[in-house]
Amino acid sequence: MKPHFHKVPIQPRSSYSIRHDILPTFGTIWHYHPEIELHYTIKGEGVRFIGDTIRNFSAGEMLLIGENLPHTWRCKEEYFQGNKNLKVEAMVVHFLPDCLGRDFLQLPEAYLIPELLEKAKRGLIIEGETRVKIAELMYAATEATNLDRLIVLLSILKLLAETDEFETIASSHASFQKDKSEMARLDKIYSYTLANYKKDISLEEIAAVANLSITSFCRYFKLTTQKTYFDFLTEIRISHACRALVEDKLATEVICFECGFNNVSNFYRHFKKVMNITPMEYKKKYLSRNLV
Repeated sequence: MKPHFHKVPIQPRSSYSIRHDILPTFGTIWHYHPEIELHYTIKGEGVRFIGDTIRNFSAGEMLLIGENLPHTWRCKEEYFQGNKNLKVEAMVVHFLPDCLGRDFLQLPEAYLIPELLEKAKRGLIIEGETRVKIAELMYAATEATNLDRLIVLLSILKLLAETDEFETIASSHASFQKDKSEMARLDKIYSYTLANYKKDISLEEIAAVANLSITSFCRYFKLTTQKTYFDFLTEIRISHACRALVEDKLATEVICFECGFNNVSNFYRHFKKVMNITPMEYKKKYLSRNLV
């Protein structure tokens, strides 16, 4: 999907921005920007779209999102039902690759930073002790001033550049090449799918949303997203199924139909294809990882 360009507000006389947001929901606009983004979710649950990958997010997740890598977060439905006590919370750092000066990345001592920025173009999930240490530094950055702000940023970059506690998110072709055409059409497709993934969505129906014939729609969607529309729809359904599995409130057969699949065997087949493990294996893996 072709995303919106987003202008990240960075204060004058500042080399980077740091925010501590407490909001009803995260913004849902599919967007990209030239700034690198370090995003730490403190509270909140839902589905995230990073490049060409759709997965769940939850409290404690930390992501490094490279320049021009499209992304958005979509909170669970209960966050949109007016509950004033239900909030999301996140710390977000934005910085340009050359924010410390154009010559900084050319310094021999800084050779790991360009390698980090290249890896970040696919998006990284930061894990383990690295995540804990960086979270502490992000809190410190909200209070730091003058040279201390730069020291905190350099400390964060050092941890990110030297760690092996990360997983790659998206494919190598996921960064957005600027082309502002067709944004409104793709936003309609994206929004309609998120709102209606639980029901059967025919090609005729979604093509009408895009104001295209079925043949033109299929060609158009595959060209712009590198996947078929039904692959995209399946990934959204599987992401919601993953969330329901780890919440452990419904039987797997119930989750199957709640997420838009019309039979259990079909659900198992698609889940294994997308996640490379069965629903039960996924559930056991998640629950064992989060035992205290």
